[in-house]
Amino acid sequence: MKPTVMVVDDATDIRQILGVILELNGYQPVGKANAAELIDSFDGPQPDIVLLDLALPDGNGLDLLPKIKQAWPETEVIVLTGHATLEAAVEATKRGAYNFQNKPFNQKTLMVSVERALEHKRLNEEASSLRKALAAMSAGASPVFQSASMKSVVRTIERIAPSDVSIMITGESGTGKEVISDLIHALSPRNKGPLVKINCAALPRDLIESELFGSVKGAFTGANTDREGLFRQAEGGTLLLDEISEMPIDTQSKLLRVLQEKEVRPVGGRSSYKTDCRIIAATNRPTEEAIQTGKLRQDLFYRISTVSVHLSPLRERREDIMPLATLFLKRFDAQSGRNIAGFSATATEALRSFDWPGNVRQLQNEIQRAVLMCENEVIDMRDLSISSSANPINQHLSLMSAMERNTILQMLKETGGNKLETAKRLGIGRQTLYNKIKAYEIQL
Repeated sequence: MKPTVMVVDDATDIRQILGVILELNGYQPVGKANAAELIDSFDGPQPDIVLLDLALPDGNGLDLLPKIKQAWPETEVIVLTGHATLEAAVEATKRGAYNFQNKPFNQKTLMVSVERALEHKRLNEEASSLRKALAAMSAGASPVFQSASMKSVVRTIERIAPSDVSIMITGESGTGKEVISDLIHALSPRNKGPLVKINCAALPRDLIESELFGSVKGAFTGANTDREGLFRQAEGGTLLLDEISEMPIDTQSKLLRVLQEKEVRPVGGRSSYKTDCRIIAATNRPTEEAIQTGKLRQDLFYRISTVSVHLSPLRERREDIMPLATLFLKRFDAQSGRNIAGFSATATEALRSFDWPGNVRQLQNEIQRAVLMCENEVIDMRDLSISSSANPINQHLSLMSAMERNTILQMLKETGGNKLETAKRLGIGRQTLYNKIKAYEIQL
C-alpha cells in the first residue's frame, strides 16, 4: 500500500502540482482546501504525512498543528508557507511539526523531507511496538522480569531489535535463549520474513553443511534431489544458529566465509547465490571457554557477536521466579479450564528457594504439572514435585502421569464418583482404575 500524504492548501494549483509530484514518487495524495475540510477528515483514515499550509482562509496552520497531532498522533506534519520567519519555524516545531518548508518549494528538497518524515514515522512506530511488547516483561502492574539483569536484557533488545546487527545469546540451557531470539525477530523490520532455526548439536556432522547451505543432486550418497539450505529458506528474515559451539570447526570456517561474502554455495554446486538474512547465534557454553577449548572459532565469534546478550540462570535472579510462575499459572490454568487463584505461602517459598537447575524451562514444566495436580483453589506444597517434604510418589510423578491423574480426576467428577462408569469411559479395567486412584492418591 502506498504511503498517504494529505496536502492542505487553499490554492488549487498547489494541490494539483503536489498531487502529481507525490504520485510520481510513489505516494497516494489526498487534497484538502481549508481547515474545515481537514477537521472533518479527523474521523477518517489517518494519513502518513500532512503537508500543511500555514495561511488558510478559515484558520491558522499553527493553531491546527496540535489538533492534527491529537487526532493523528503518528502522522508527521511538514509545514509549507510563503511567509517564512524564524519565529514561525520555531513555533511550528514546538507544536509538533516535523519540518518547515518555504514556498515556492524546491521539488527535490520537499520530497527528501517527505521521505525522511516517513522514515521518522516508521521508526517511531517500531519504538512504540517495542515498548508495548516489552511492557509485559519489564513494566506494568505485574512485570515478568523484576531482576536488574533481565531488565538490562530487555533494554538491550529494545535498542537492537530494529537494527540488522548479528547477535550472540549466551546462557545455561533453559534460560530462554530461543524466546529472546523469537522476540528480536518479531520486533525487527524482518518480522514479515521467516524465522528459521537450526540446533547445531542435533544434526549429524555429515549433514549439517547440506542443511545450512543446501546441496545439489549427486553431491553425496543419498543426495537424490537438489536440497534448499536454511540460508535460502531464511532469505529476508532471520536465521537462528542454536548451540553454535557444537558446530564442526570446518563448517564454522565455511560459515564465516558465507557471512563475510554474503554468498552461499550449495554442497557440490558450482555457483553461489547471494544471501540476505539476519544471524542470531546462541550457546549454553561460556564463549571464552568454547574458544579456548577449540569448540568455537574466535574469528567467527567476533563476526556474529556484534551485540552479545547474556541470560543469567534463574537461581541468580530469584526476583523473577514468582512473576514467571504466575504467568505460567495463568496460561496453564486457562488451558485446563481450571480456576486456580494462585500459590499458597508455603508453595511460594518453595518455588523461590529452589535452585532450578533447568532454569525457566523447568519452572514452566513444574507449574504445568502443579496445575494438573491441584485440587484446590491455590497450588500448595502437595502439588509441587520440588518439595523435599512432598510424598515420594508426587516427587517422581512425571508430567505425563500428572496429566493422566488429572484426566481420571475430571472423569470421576463427571460420573459423580462412579468408578465402573469412569473406567468404562476411559477404556480401562476397573481394577486398573482402582490401582491408579491409589497410586495417584486421588481423594473422592
